[in-house]
Amino acid sequence: MKKEVKAVGVIEIVLILVILIGLVLIFKEQITGIVTNAFSEITGDADKIMR
Repeated sequence: MKKEVKAVGVIEIVLILVILIGLVLIFKEQITGIVTNAFSEITGDADKIMR
């Protein structure tokens, strides 16, 4: 019984990972844009602070 429960847990984790990877692949450009904008904002704010 315990092995079945562990197997179900592993299957759930694998399915969640597959879904997350699929979402990342689908929204890759949007995620890249958001991260790029965030880092450029951080860099710009850091430059203002350093001056």
